[in-house]
Amino acid sequence: MNGVINVYKPVGCTSFDVVAALKKICNTGKVGHTGTLDPLASGVLPVCIGKATKIVDYIMEDIKIYKTQLKLGITTDTYDLEGKVTSSKDVDVNDEEILKVIKKYLGQTSQIPPMYSAIKVNGKKLYDLARAGIEIERKGRLITIYDIYDISISLPYVNFVVKCSKGTYIRSLCYDIGRDLNCGAVMTKLERIRSGIFSIENSINIQSLNAENVGDYLISIENALEKYKKINLDKRFKKLLINGVKMNDPALIDNVDENVIYRVYSDNDFIGLGLRTSKEFKIIKLLNTG
Repeated sequence: MNGVINVYKPVGCTSFDVVAALKKICNTGKVGHTGTLDPLASGVLPVCIGKATKIVDYIMEDIKIYKTQLKLGITTDTYDLEGKVTSSKDVDVNDEEILKVIKKYLGQTSQIPPMYSAIKVNGKKLYDLARAGIEIERKGRLITIYDIYDISISLPYVNFVVKCSKGTYIRSLCYDIGRDLNCGAVMTKLERIRSGIFSIENSINIQSLNAENVGDYLISIENALEKYKKINLDKRFKKLLINGVKMNDPALIDNVDENVIYRVYSDNDFIGLGLRTSKEFKIIKLLNTG
């Protein structure tokens, strides 16, 4: 079984729980998810099965959209409701001030990840250090927030939708908004409604999957990569590309754009993902050796 399943993860289970369940359902050890959701979060969690595990990174790179809620006036050490309360303040802000602070996070920014996260520093996961009572300085990571919309304010709660890049911590965004408003904030709800081409509308709850129906929800590797433009090359290039040869034949490279990843076909047979540099074209992820 090879492909991607657009799983809906409910609140209360971990991303690892979803992977473990699918390993059993699909009777394979080759299963990998494409972006962790915390236990208190729900939503879209594309899971790669079999040979599709080779494309985990390409799916993870895509944009994410989240519905979230924060509560002003309180902070916790995890930046969500799982943690211990670290401060509590009166909320003395108006809607205009809240909107102004939220909008300042649009665009590219450097975000400090929370201590309770799976990021590794010197080989150790931050949440393991945090659980041991150790807090270390974290470097900011460049992230992009493309849009924040559907904002509704009912103090002390603020609801909104965030469209963002890979690596964005919505918990940290909520924390930063609360800090800037000088009253603190904690994330109280989080639902991922989109991850690249995978949306909540065509997801399947992990609790509804079983060995009998899982095949009905399997998305092919080709379709899972549909955001990449398709290119069909002459069959004389097929064996060379499969064998890792870098091609500089004008008949090939003159028909493709530079620095663009393509879904590569030869004689309508899917090979994998390819990329042209200024001088050559090559397969960067081989997905069919036939």
